Amino acid sequence: MRALFIQQDHVSPVGPVGDQLEARGYAIEEFVVVPEDRFHEPNVAAVFPDPRDFDVIVPMGAPWSVYDEPTIGAWILEELTFLRTAHQAGVPVLGICFGGQALASALGGGVERAPEAEVGWYEVDSADPALVEPGPWFQWHHDRWISPPGSEVLARTPRAEQAFTIGRSMGVQFHPELTPSSLQGWFDNGGAAYLEAHGEDADALMTRTVATAADAQARSRRLVDRFLDRVASRPVG
Repeated sequence: MRALFIQQDHVSPVGPVGDQLEARGYAIEEFVVVPEDRFHEPNVAAVFPDPRDFDVIVPMGAPWSVYDEPTIGAWILEELTFLRTAHQAGVPVLGICFGGQALASALGGGVERAPEAEVGWYEVDSADPALVEPGPWFQWHHDRWISPPGSEVLARTPRAEQAFTIGRSMGVQFHPELTPSSLQGWFDNGGAAYLEAHGEDADALMTRTVATAADAQARSRRLVDRFLDRVASRPVG
């Protein structure tokens, strides 16, 4: 079995999500859309593989907005087509943050600016805690999706929906893949400056992330298991 991670940038390691897919027997493959040397000029050409060659697809987060085609270029339209093709073919998709927003947009929903950003560890109001636990989950986003027609919204905060399922696919707004080392990568690529500009304390955020790492990663592994067992296994169509 093959699991493809769509890494929008070079600082998106697969973390415990990839670890658990590997533990369930999936060979992990990675496709980087924007390489490191184009991080600040992300308008690149990208040729996506055939999604039907994979058994699970995980589009990941990004510092950009799904709707900002002038900045990121035509690859976002290619990615939406890729995700739509995967879903229609019955290939399970687990969209994370930007990836969840892209999944929603690809399937007839949309993406809009949220009234406020969410950065840090948040509890979510879950309608199905046996699938999406209340958390806390790590968030770093200033956009939110408009869930696609026919989807089931499973979790939310006052500022944004946090999880939905549709067929064999699922989107989450939070970051189950996060580890302290991946957070440091975000800090090093502009995240620390963003926090400082918005009056947030990067050191305090890292301290909490380290303190909660074991519990958070165990929670993420359970989410992957439940996605595979309850969502990705649904009948096609």
